Amino acid sequence: MSAVGHDLTHGHDDAHDHHHKETFVTKYIFSMDHKMIAKQFLITGIFMGIIGIVMSLLFRMQIAWPEESFKVFSWLLGDEFAPGGVMRNDIYLALVTIHGTIMVFFVLTAGLSGTFSNLLIPLQIGARDMASGFMNMLSYWIFFIACVVMLSSLFVESGPASAGWTIYPPLSAVPQAIPGSGTGMTLWLISMALFIVQSAMGSLNYIVTVLNLRTEGMSMTRLPLTIWALFVTAIIGVVSFPVLLSAALLLIMDRSFGTSFFLSDIYLAGEVLHYQGGSPVLFEHLFWFLGHPEVYIVILPAMGICSEVISANARKPIFGYRAMITSILAIAFLSTIVWGHHMFVSGMNPFLGSVFTFTTLLIAIPSAVKAFNYITTIWKGNLQMNPGMLFSIGFVSTFITGGLTGIILGDSTLDINVHDTYFVIAHFHLVMGISALYGMFAGIYHWFPKMFGRMLNKNLGYIHFWVTAVCAYGVFFPMHFIGLAGLPRRYYSNSAFPMFDDMVDVNILITVFALVGAAFQLVFLWNFFYSIFYGKKATQNPWRATTLEWTTPVEPIHGNWPGDLPVVHRWPYDYSKPGYDEDFVMQTVPLREGEKDGGAH
Repeated sequence: MSAVGHDLTHGHDDAHDHHHKETFVTKYIFSMDHKMIAKQFLITGIFMGIIGIVMSLLFRMQIAWPEESFKVFSWLLGDEFAPGGVMRNDIYLALVTIHGTIMVFFVLTAGLSGTFSNLLIPLQIGARDMASGFMNMLSYWIFFIACVVMLSSLFVESGPASAGWTIYPPLSAVPQAIPGSGTGMTLWLISMALFIVQSAMGSLNYIVTVLNLRTEGMSMTRLPLTIWALFVTAIIGVVSFPVLLSAALLLIMDRSFGTSFFLSDIYLAGEVLHYQGGSPVLFEHLFWFLGHPEVYIVILPAMGICSEVISANARKPIFGYRAMITSILAIAFLSTIVWGHHMFVSGMNPFLGSVFTFTTLLIAIPSAVKAFNYITTIWKGNLQMNPGMLFSIGFVSTFITGGLTGIILGDSTLDINVHDTYFVIAHFHLVMGISALYGMFAGIYHWFPKMFGRMLNKNLGYIHFWVTAVCAYGVFFPMHFIGLAGLPRRYYSNSAFPMFDDMVDVNILITVFALVGAAFQLVFLWNFFYSIFYGKKATQNPWRATTLEWTTPVEPIHGNWPGDLPVVHRWPYDYSKPGYDEDFVMQTVPLREGEKDGGAH
């Protein structure tokens, strides 16, 4: 297969030599170059991330100082949704809903899989471009339209969707249920349908590219772990995303065409609605069949990125290369059979609950293998503590911290006590939100020179990491304790419950950490956009890494390599190998007589 890809991509190069000069539109807007599409995904994801973080700050301020007047509420939400600067309770639910949707799908999925699959797959496997450049371009623009539709729901008169990012019926299925069940909910569903279509297009492209366009000598056991992670992520996406699409389409039919897939015996203001025979629990099954693999669609690319960054900056081969691949495959398989642990309180049969408990606890094994291998790679390494490495170590820390609380939530008996409390928020924000963001930041700091030909400011990177690390734990660590004390999530105000009065100060502390942590993301934004134009010019291989992307010119070209494609002779982790003058050996360097290839055993 890879030989065929090798011939095909050589032909592409010959055609490219006689290619007409690109215009601004074909180079920067409707580009078919995978590197430019990666930048488009990244910058769009950053923009959506700013919106998602601002939303979280607004509702955190409401929780910390309930029903107080803030001018920023009037300024950002308008007098209709925040009369006199006091946030309305329905818009609070809308902010929680859109924040969750944007961060999970439009920031973490696009920022990690969209950005780094596009950037790294052709570069690290030795291909000229993706299998289909046109489909790749189309997937970005469908993603962009999905973003526009989601943001447009913020401006409809009745307000955006307010049923939580999980959009459970009947709130999401009965348009007249609450203001946020109207047009805003319809736009949410249209946006997600578009998002799923682009995700499926992108995933198919990534899979075909990895299988068919590997350069000569690039066997599957010589692929960097980033490619393994991105490849398996794409497979999970193809398997699970269509299930959410079917759920969204059935929900649209319930809302607009009078069907009853998810509704039964609904009473609204004393009126008996005509729905009968459906089941909202069916929607939960369909949603979480995607929803749990989605956690790994977000976290696996971060794991792959951190494998690469940790090995390069520890100046050591990755520990347990084959075990890391096996654990990626095991996580992918197990992630599709654990969705029921989100539904322990839905009236699930206790026997079925025990099955989901078993499979959920089982997934801790490959996750622990990865954490152990990261730590062992770092152990006694010649550590280069640049910002990318710091964020990778931060990833390992938060992944372990959040993973430990997952053992409690994965047990049906223990979960019932903390379900729908702040304990759940603390768990999944650490293990999925913060860990995935750390992986994304590690990737940006590491591959920024490859994307833009310039270096990010290292000192600003250090400030960004340490303040983010302290504030992330400052926000989510205390949530475990107020969750164990029973404080429910998604409540606009807890002032009606005197038993929670003692936790007001904790919520204020959490909000202060959130405000400080968000403010220091401006350091990253300044560093990122300033360095694109004025950063120090990068050398060809600034991290002295071994993989193929560092053999391409500093000034990127469409086609990646000016001459023949590189030929691969060894695995991607030959660091500090005895007998060589340098402490790294590129994949393109032939094996010496009697030398063993590290990936072959």
